[in-house]
Amino acid sequence: MTFSISPSDTNSIAAAIDRLRSYCQVNILPNWLSLAGDREFTEIINTNLSFWQPVQVNEKSQIVWSGGQNVLWLSQKVIVPADLHGYDLTGLSLRLALVWWGEAAEVYVNGKLVLTGDLFDCSPRVLLSPQVSPRDEFLVNLRLVSPGHCAGALVRSLLIYESTDYNRLDPGFVADEIAVVQHFLEKSAPEDLSSLALQVETALNQNAEWNQILSSLHQNLLQFTPAQEFKINLLGHAHLDLAWLWPVAETWRAAQNTFESVLKLQVDFPELVFCHSTPALYAWIEEHRPDLFKEIQTKVKSGKWEVLGGFWVEPDLNLPAGESLVRQLLYGQRYFQEKFGKVSPVVWVPDTFGFCATLPQFLVNAGVEYFVTQKLRWNDTNKFDYGLFWWRSPDGSQVLSFMSAPVGEGIDPVKMSKYAWEWQEQTSLQSSLWLPGVGDHGGGPTRDMLEIARRWEHSPVFPKLEFITAEKYLQQLKSQSENLPVWENELYLEFHRGCYTTHADQKQFNRHSESLLYQAELSATLASITAGVTFPKAEIEAAWKKVLFNQFHDILPGSSITQVYEDALPEWEQVEEVGNKILKESLEAIASQIKLPQPPQPDSLPVIVFNSLNWERSEVVSLTLPTTHPAWKISDTLGNELPSQQTKPSTLLFLAKNIPSVGYKIFWLSPTSQLPPPSPT
Repeated sequence: MTFSISPSDTNSIAAAIDRLRSYCQVNILPNWLSLAGDREFTEIINTNLSFWQPVQVNEKSQIVWSGGQNVLWLSQKVIVPADLHGYDLTGLSLRLALVWWGEAAEVYVNGKLVLTGDLFDCSPRVLLSPQVSPRDEFLVNLRLVSPGHCAGALVRSLLIYESTDYNRLDPGFVADEIAVVQHFLEKSAPEDLSSLALQVETALNQNAEWNQILSSLHQNLLQFTPAQEFKINLLGHAHLDLAWLWPVAETWRAAQNTFESVLKLQVDFPELVFCHSTPALYAWIEEHRPDLFKEIQTKVKSGKWEVLGGFWVEPDLNLPAGESLVRQLLYGQRYFQEKFGKVSPVVWVPDTFGFCATLPQFLVNAGVEYFVTQKLRWNDTNKFDYGLFWWRSPDGSQVLSFMSAPVGEGIDPVKMSKYAWEWQEQTSLQSSLWLPGVGDHGGGPTRDMLEIARRWEHSPVFPKLEFITAEKYLQQLKSQSENLPVWENELYLEFHRGCYTTHADQKQFNRHSESLLYQAELSATLASITAGVTFPKAEIEAAWKKVLFNQFHDILPGSSITQVYEDALPEWEQVEEVGNKILKESLEAIASQIKLPQPPQPDSLPVIVFNSLNWERSEVVSLTLPTTHPAWKISDTLGNELPSQQTKPSTLLFLAKNIPSVGYKIFWLSPTSQLPPPSPT
């Protein structure tokens, strides 16, 4: 039997939720005073109020100012009232919930800097007081810097009064509980919505004290507990792009700040489990912050910090050659094994711009069991249907693949409950994974997020919350899942198509470096075998790691700011210098061991053409000629002259035919008294 959802029921419930929130939330966005232009804070607090202007709110209810890293100062005095619509606020905590679009932000409360943020750490809840009394005053100042590429905006400015006592209900918390119950009933028991609407309306309209009203509402919700059958697993996360709208140098600072923040939070919130990928980033921390690295190692051993990834960085997975993918996994997994005692069974690539069809084959051979991304949620045309599936490459290799929740989210109970149900609808599984933590520029979980999570652990109408590692969660999925769909193609991201046509120089550098380092390593190996030359392992590995780093998914595709590519250029040049040096020295060493046949004439010079490919090859060869004679000819080892063309006084071209795979052929360059014919005019 099916039930239709009555609009009157949903409207009644929505109105009740809005009403409850109005008793503890106040929109103060229109109340700011503004002052344009950058100034020191000491000047700001002494500026006469006559210079401050009331803000202009646009049609989207936002405060907007011009782009180009322009500074806007905002100021507002907050005075706590005795009540809101009759609800006593005494003893509640007070937070200022902000959302901005700006390159940088500073929040001052009563003259003290209490918070900084950026484009991505842009939706904090600033604690003004843990316990308010009527007539408490707070002077709040915001310093906002617009992005360089577009206008800035203050999108949200909301005062939230809420209880921090698990045993004291507040209207906002109960409103969120009602919203959670409503969503689950709409999906699982729509016939109960009328009863919910009636009970909420009855409780709100009773003539009683507020504590009694809230308690009555809360108790009435206990009969509607479909969400209790669900579980939301939590894993702290901080996506950190190694470069994007900032240079690499800034990434190191962001990483340190993120990791130090997590370690401090784990002291007060021992339940927090945090994960982070990218061996290249850990290696930098190990070298420059060994104290921080040792703390991370300790947390990894205790199970509170999970190292994920497998790849050396989170690379682009469309442009790099197969050898690069092997190196990404080889160096990444080797580093994890050496520093943390195990390879990562999980490839963690939440932000990569699409995935080649052969990737499972590489992953399986690197000890990877699970593949995780969320990027195909970004598709702009065709929705990707699967949240959990086997991804199979053409050779038959397959990995369990998981389309995770979005990254960069907070602890929002209403949003989380909706995701839990969507996951259940997609997979029939009632255990989902949520990834709280500020991302893109790092940041990770915040104290406020963890405090909200703790409070919702006590809600009898909310899914069970528990921190978990990604590996353990994926193991549970694997054991519970049967008859999963199989995907046998690339995972194509529709949203970032255009980036592959930008910064063509990066694509050229990458392909040239991949080819050069292959030739250099092959030649160095043969030189070691044939001539006893010491194999340059450290130099080759260091060069490869520079290439792998620049294959990061916001560098190689061409989606970063100009500074990133200016910084990448000397890295590519160093790879070329090292690769050419190793190749030249190795080929010379190999050549020195080759026994030459009899030359066709005493003054002939040997020319050895090497083929580094795995198949026989014919190619036009360009020789730079000695200056001892005006004309030259080329012949094979039997003395047969080969067709050639002297294009310049110093250059000779000829076709070197059938050079064996991973082998060589010898030719002879001989002077001739015959002058070359004049070039046609």
